[in-house]
Amino acid sequence: MTPRRIFGVEHTSLFEKNFERLPKVVQKLAANKDKIFRQNAFHPSLETHKLGGKLKNDWAYSVNKDYRIHFYFVNDNVVVYLNIGTHEIYKKSK
Repeated sequence: MTPRRIFGVEHTSLFEKNFERLPKVVQKLAANKDKIFRQNAFHPSLETHKLGGKLKNDWAYSVNKDYRIHFYFVNDNVVVYLNIGTHEIYKKSK
């Protein structure tokens, strides 16, 4: 699969608020994963996957085994980060 580069990332205020509440170690890991994501949104280490149900137009990738970044594609190379956190974020997003 050809890498999909991400040239623009926007953040919701919910994402920013929840990012600030994360433990510093998770913030640092999320920042590192974001760098990988911008180089290739479907890098295997991210486990990027499409969501289902009410969130069927949205995607998520793994920060680690507990934390995810919930996002959607504006177009092929621009995304909006909706939220960050455990699986509970899917209940609170949108």
